[in-house]
Amino acid sequence: MTMLVHGYKSKKELAAAIGQPLNYEETSFFGPEYKPDGSFVVAHRPALLPPAQRKGAGREFFATVTMAGGKIAAVK
Repeated sequence: MTMLVHGYKSKKELAAAIGQPLNYEETSFFGPEYKPDGSFVVAHRPALLPPAQRKGAGREFFATVTMAGGKIAAVK
């Protein structure tokens, strides 16, 4: 499954947040996907935002995020 991330306009901006906590939204019906230590796929989907928030929200992207100690360690 894929979690949604918010506050990152591009994959490059997400990568610049290495060392910070991830701003995300759980989307799974089967339980939490977030792991403070591990990797998972995330997506930024501005089309899912309310129309008033879409402007300036950036573009759609997918990434694999690796977390270590609750902080972003790597973005691919």
